[in-house]
Amino acid sequence: MIRAIAVVVPARDEERLLGGCLASVRRAARHPRVAGLPVRLVVVADSCQDRTAAIARHAGAEVATIRACNVGAARARGTDRALAEVLSPSRGPAPDELWLAHTDADTRVPYGWLARQLSYAEQGWDAVVGTVQVLDWSEHPPGTAERFQRQYATPVRPSVETAPKPTLRGGPRAEHPHVHGANLGVRAGAYRSAGGFAALAVGEDHALVAALEALGRPVRRAADLPVITSARRGVRARGGFGDTISALSLPSALPSVLPSALAVAGPPAGPPVGVPSGPPPVSSAAPLPTVRTAIDSR
Repeated sequence: MIRAIAVVVPARDEERLLGGCLASVRRAARHPRVAGLPVRLVVVADSCQDRTAAIARHAGAEVATIRACNVGAARARGTDRALAEVLSPSRGPAPDELWLAHTDADTRVPYGWLARQLSYAEQGWDAVVGTVQVLDWSEHPPGTAERFQRQYATPVRPSVETAPKPTLRGGPRAEHPHVHGANLGVRAGAYRSAGGFAALAVGEDHALVAALEALGRPVRRAADLPVITSARRGVRARGGFGDTISALSLPSALPSVLPSALAVAGPPAGPPVGVPSGPPPVSSAAPLPTVRTAIDSR
């Protein structure tokens, strides 16, 4: 049983988008299936030169500061802080009773995000790997959204990740082959056993999930809790999601030359489920069917 939740958000000069991210996390924490649990929100301000830390504090988040310019180090620092403060030997939950949820500062999570992860944890999964979708393509030339939809709706590389796996308590294990730090949850005990996040400039999320699977920990690759992330042009980490989008923006972008970049991101799963009210940005790509359950109802 999960008795506490910690949400960790790395941020580097994210004053423009961080507020929306934290508001969506707070809203997810008010879901009826989550509201009775303590939820600790930790923002790691990495080498920030703007108002990122002040915005985080104003939103009620705890703030850790580092100067690493490294997303893996930032995720690890925030997670370590949450572990140290939540897992008190005398009164805190056991490691397997703490759920660590991870997202990014330029991302908005749906209303049922934490509730859905808790549901999977209750079924026995030690980690949940979700997908992302992009709705605002205004910074990119025509055709980018269509290429994104076309490539991400189909697995871009055959691997053991895409093969059917044994079920755990009635659920299929592999629904997609992708890994995102922007949409990742893991039981604290499993996180520790896998060695935590490595201080990698890119791929720290893939490394953690690979370590979990190497240990035989049950990992649910779920396509039913997508988050909305940005498609901004500014690349924060070479080889990351920004580079993927930049490659898709090129008129010459072809599947034969993009598989390694496209493997970083997950397939879109239709219109966002349970995000804060207001009309979504207009997308030039037709949405795929949405997966909805009672968890996502308002």
